[in-house]
This record gives sequence, C-alpha cells and structure tokens, in this order.
Amino acid sequence: MWNFQESGEQMQRREDIVMWIERVLFVAALGLLGFYVAARVESFLVSRAALQQFSQIESSARARVTDANEAEAPSQASPVQTDSSKVDFSLWDKNRVRAYQKSAAAGQANAPLGILRISKINLEVPLLDGTDDLTLNHAVGRIAGTARPGEQGNIGIAGHRDGFFRGLRGVGVGDAIELKTLAGTDTYIVDRVQIVQPRDVGVLQPRPVPSLTLVTCYPFYFFGSAPQRYIVTASLSQGR
Repeated sequence: MWNFQESGEQMQRREDIVMWIERVLFVAALGLLGFYVAARVESFLVSRAALQQFSQIESSARARVTDANEAEAPSQASPVQTDSSKVDFSLWDKNRVRAYQKSAAAGQANAPLGILRISKINLEVPLLDGTDDLTLNHAVGRIAGTARPGEQGNIGIAGHRDGFFRGLRGVGVGDAIELKTLAGTDTYIVDRVQIVQPRDVGVLQPRPVPSLTLVTCYPFYFFGSAPQRYIVTASLSQGR
C-alpha cells in the first residue's frame, strides 16, 4: 500500500512538472509571436514613413523648381537656406553648429533614393542606401559598389526573402519593374531570373544597357542562413 501511494505521488509530481513546462513553453510561444508581430508592424510603419518622406522631398523639389522659374532676380530669392554650407553660423554656439550638421547629415543619409514598384506582386517599397539589417528591415537597399539611380550601369538592390522580397519568386521574364526618383520614373523589363551562389558577384557587373538587379536569399522558406541567392535582372525599357 505504501509503495502504491509513493508511486502515485511520483506520478502526480511528474504531471505537475509536465504541466509547468507546457505553460512555460506556451508563454514563450506567445512572447515570440508578439515579438514577430511587433517587428512586422514596426517594419510596415517605418516603410510607410519613408514613402511619405520621399513624397515630401519630391514636393519640396518641385516647389524649389517653381520658385526658381518664377524668381525675377537673385535678389528676390528667399534668405532662408536649408543647405548647411550656406547657413550663417557666426552667431551660433559651436556645439549647436556640430549638432545641426550631424542632424542634417543623418537626414540626408536616411532619405530614400527612390521608390521601387513591382505591380505584378503589389510591391511598393522605399529604396535606401546600404544593405545592413536595420535598412533591410525597413526597406530595400542599394548594394554598395553598384550604380546609383540616375547613373549609367547596373543598380543592385537587396531585400530580405522573408520581408519585402518574399513575393519576388512571382516575378518572371517580361514583367515590369519601376524605379521612381526625383528625376522621374524609369521602367525596367525583366529579362532573366537565376539562382546563384553567394560568391557569384558577376550578376552585379555593368551590362551593355542600363540595368536593375534584385537580389535576395534562396530558398525563400529555408530555415536558417539560406545557401543561395535569387537574382532578378531587368533592362531599362527603350520607351523610357
């Protein structure tokens, strides 16, 4: 009888431990889910803010052009300058000058280079400069060493396979890709889709025509660090 009661107590303790573990795992799962949702929401909000920032920059650029066209003489120009190289710092505190210049530089660095649009997959995302994790969490990024928007060459653009470039697998030869900048909107037509090794940087080399190369990791649903790269290459449409 004593052995039976001892066995029953052991079984109860075992059940209690299992239940406790299940509760801990459930809470951990809820925490991870909450973190994932928060990260997605933050990414969406920052991306929308970058799109709005580009629109504001575009509107300001148009306003400056309009003001320049309407100005009758240089003497009639507004005395207010936003270019830090033209600001009169003679009465400023030196620490305030440094803070102003640092803020201006940060604002310029974070300003979108343009807007990437692929109607085939309902994608509209800001293009920032750089490919660090923070940048790619909020946008797609221009790959260092490749052409900048508006330059002749091959513009390399990277994006996360589980983020903005998740739908890239749905893009095929003949599809259109738009890149909007302050200079206007260029349309590129996809002419090649390929899977390469990470060390194959030849896909980013300049081509005979102005090009756009989109890069993301592959396979799209691979768990961990994906071993390959998914490449979509497009050429500037002759009817630009």
